[in-house]
Amino acid sequence: MPYPHGGLGRHASLPPGERLRVLLVEDDEGDAFLVGELLAETNSMIDLLVATSLSEARQRITNVDCVLLDLGLPDAQGLDGLRQVLEMSSGAAVCVLTGRSDEHLGIVAVAEGAQDYLVKGQVDGVLLTRALRYAVERKRADVNARRLREVELRQAESARLERGLLPQPLMTTDQVAVHTFYRPGRHAALIGGDFFDVVQTHPDRLDLIVGDVCGHGVDEAALGVELRVAWRALVLARVPDDEVLPALEQVLMSERRLQEIFATVAAVRLDLDANRATVRLAGHPPPLLLSGGRVTPVPAPGGLLLGVRPRRPIAYDLEFDTDDWSLLMYTDGLIEGRVGASDDRLDVPGLSGLLDEPANRQVPLPELPAWLVGRAEQINGGPLADDVAMLLVSRGGGR
Repeated sequence: MPYPHGGLGRHASLPPGERLRVLLVEDDEGDAFLVGELLAETNSMIDLLVATSLSEARQRITNVDCVLLDLGLPDAQGLDGLRQVLEMSSGAAVCVLTGRSDEHLGIVAVAEGAQDYLVKGQVDGVLLTRALRYAVERKRADVNARRLREVELRQAESARLERGLLPQPLMTTDQVAVHTFYRPGRHAALIGGDFFDVVQTHPDRLDLIVGDVCGHGVDEAALGVELRVAWRALVLARVPDDEVLPALEQVLMSERRLQEIFATVAAVRLDLDANRATVRLAGHPPPLLLSGGRVTPVPAPGGLLLGVRPRRPIAYDLEFDTDDWSLLMYTDGLIEGRVGASDDRLDVPGLSGLLDEPANRQVPLPELPAWLVGRAEQINGGPLADDVAMLLVSRGGGR
């Protein structure tokens, strides 16, 4: 029960948010009575609760704004008691109220984490009330500053990982244009494992990859960076085409933190001189071909997810009929949104339908990925839940 002399009931009509709940940890009944009287005299709007030991305080500390702690308790003495209270107090401020007028002890107590050090007999009601309220505000400011710092660190970490996941294409050819796109999902401050890369190893040869590590968070994003860098190294080292994705799977299986972690990948080798492509899928949605005014999913075998059961993806050869085409590669965040209020997903047919809309013919190719995400979000009724990464490679008119 609240201490009867702590001001409780003086302003019963005030909103609860304007009152403070203070837990006094004091085994001397006379001192506890005096604290209650000091607060009552100043109409402090403070509800005072009393615990006579540290073990009792542990049971009563829930939803308390501030703890007023005596350093001489039956089950804790000196700074040891303060450390225990700081550990259990969570978001509550902690003020020391002791009979020991020791400046050095006060400095140490504040250094340990107390918001203030008060000496019995040297504070009146006004000073005590002010100290308690200031302590609560300082604690709130400290908590907010720490949270802001944590957000800033997460944002900086995400930015570094994003740079690793989404590099600048390594290409010099002007025979095709490559447009990249990335949009984080609505997971709060969490980057996913979506990645892409483009590498040119010959004047007429271009390699592209889009991949997605399952899950969201720093570990998944870091694994996505490792896979992208490993893929680039394998391509630049001229590893045989059929061996690149199996090698990438070995990297995934050796670096993942959990055996359940897997990745999906779409890899494309463009032979610009022959105007053809070789597509390999590992559990990833197929690229979409835009050519001759039509939109067609590339009918490459879907393959198995990387990290489930090692197996070499089957290559699919794609012949371009004209010199005007685009190939859209994307992660599944783009097609997992809902269609209106139903449980149906957009999926590959729905995405193909969006690209078939007459309105998209007026959208410049560099803006097409962003336009697609906008339309998918419109159909979904809000932001897409998952990250979206896209590569759009175009030749000639691109359609």
